Amino acid sequence: MNHENREPLYLVTGASGYVGGRLVRDLLNDGKRVRVLVRDAKKIQGQSWAAFVDIVEGNASNGADLDRALAGVHTAYYLLHSINVATDFGDIESAMALGFSQAAERAKITQIVYLGGIANDENRSRHLTSRMNTGAQLATGSTPVLELRAGIIIGSGSASFEMLRHLTHRLPIMTTPKWVSNRTQPIAIRDVLYYLRACANLTKPVNEVRDIGGPEVVTYAKMMQSFAAISGLRKRKIIQVPVLTPKLSSLWIGFVTPVPTSLARPLVESLISEVVVDKAKSIDSLIPPPTEGLLTVAQAIELALNKTTQNQVNTRWSDAAFPTAPWQKAQGDPDWAGELTLKDHREISTDVPLNFLWQQIEAIGGEHGWFGSDWLWYLRGLLDRFVGGVGLRRGRRDPRFLRIGDSLDFWRVEELEKEKRLKLYAEMVLPGKAWLEFNLEVRDGKTYVSQDALFAPRGLGGQLYWYIVSPFHFFIFPTMLRNIEKEARKSQATSHTLS
Repeated sequence: MNHENREPLYLVTGASGYVGGRLVRDLLNDGKRVRVLVRDAKKIQGQSWAAFVDIVEGNASNGADLDRALAGVHTAYYLLHSINVATDFGDIESAMALGFSQAAERAKITQIVYLGGIANDENRSRHLTSRMNTGAQLATGSTPVLELRAGIIIGSGSASFEMLRHLTHRLPIMTTPKWVSNRTQPIAIRDVLYYLRACANLTKPVNEVRDIGGPEVVTYAKMMQSFAAISGLRKRKIIQVPVLTPKLSSLWIGFVTPVPTSLARPLVESLISEVVVDKAKSIDSLIPPPTEGLLTVAQAIELALNKTTQNQVNTRWSDAAFPTAPWQKAQGDPDWAGELTLKDHREISTDVPLNFLWQQIEAIGGEHGWFGSDWLWYLRGLLDRFVGGVGLRRGRRDPRFLRIGDSLDFWRVEELEKEKRLKLYAEMVLPGKAWLEFNLEVRDGKTYVSQDALFAPRGLGGQLYWYIVSPFHFFIFPTMLRNIEKEARKSQATSHTLS
């Protein structure tokens, strides 16, 4: 492809993740040409920017895929991590970064920009050590690497913000580990994106490590009190105890908040270190702060809360795939060859127009619930969390609308055709793979809604699981369809009244 006399091309990896999805949007708003490397192109089709980027589908661990993605690129944004994928994430991240460095060198790109974590404390966590090692591996080649190191990122939908929000909301009195008094320098997601965007406008390649942080150094306890005050809650009673280890803390966070234990643990471990900008590595001499100034902690929290309340959360921490069991393959992979697929099929016909039924189906889950038998759904979510799964607390990004790739309680949207089809892939811990699918069509003046629960069991254990839970299907699924039709009819009647 000939890129002569054209604007530089910018590659964003991790475009389906929390930071990457927002960065793509902002680079496009800045008039940049953008390419994204994603494992599953379907996962970003619901993004407003999907039609305006060059999409390369591939794996960042595959050299040939990287060569395709990096061809003709000026600057590559490296926003990949594996803490949500495997327990040996450090080794995986180092190997992936080394391969990316080698591919960048082959492609002769001008600049790599990497978003890592502040790791100036010698008592750093395994997560922060891995972030630092990733930067070191990226810098082994000849391509200049600008590594931006950030601490806690505050923004609507970020894992750190969701952890802070739910802990503060749900626990007016809490016993906490000593690390809540450690110093940290949070930064708003708006300001993280400001620095990342500014990297695209540098006049020459930079091969340095720079720290980015907000204008305040605070403790985690102070952040919780700030959140409580902004939310109109009473001051929280915080009792520090020395016995809460990172493992125990992450288990508790996984139970109380939507953030699963596997993700909470590296976040908690990172708080044990003091995450404060090293003035010698400050970004200011390279990229000056925004003219309106960096957001304070209170301003960042208030902005995040407003975005959440107004349902303007563009990306969430849960946009990244979550592993459910070692034998389960990623969303979008083909079915196991030769495996049995078990099905529970339900269908109704009604005179309610299709669009009213679709509105109810698209609003399923989250705070809206599952149209009956919610206690059974809650129990299944609770059991899932006990065995290390995501449970129901992830909720939804938006209360009314879905897009492909959205997390939805312990499901993920795998396929979506507006007013035709919704297919959800189960990310709960299961001995196999499961889907829940809705299909709608109009025949002979009536609307038909079919609902299929599909399960591809792994071995005898998977088959036994299906037959054990099958009796509950007789309560859950017929009730769900009846209530969807009932709520759709109410919505139709309300619509007629208003008109």
